[in-house]
Amino acid sequence: MVKKLPTKAEQSAQMAREMRSFLKQGGKVDHVPRGTSGKEPGDPPTYLARRLFAEPRESRTFVPEVVAAIEARRLENLKRTPKRKPARPPKPRRKIIYDDFGEPLRRVWVDD
Repeated sequence: MVKKLPTKAEQSAQMAREMRSFLKQGGKVDHVPRGTSGKEPGDPPTYLARRLFAEPRESRTFVPEVVAAIEARRLENLKRTPKRKPARPPKPRRKIIYDDFGEPLRRVWVDD
């Protein structure tokens, strides 16, 4: 089961509690000028140090009957052929009849 990650609101509330506890114990917050970075220039990027998966890897249980049922459904769907749509009846179209000299004589409707 995947562990639920804390929301931003929960993280913010946790930080506020820790800060209040720190100040109650006599801690002091120093003023840091705007634009000062907490990252040292030679440090590696933070995204390389972050772990994507916090939990240890879990072993998986192979369930052959479930896999077999899924494969059977998949193969059944592959066997089906799509139903053919009935062919549309041909529409009549207009054709021009020419005489021996290439002049149009008349127009007629033809079913192809």
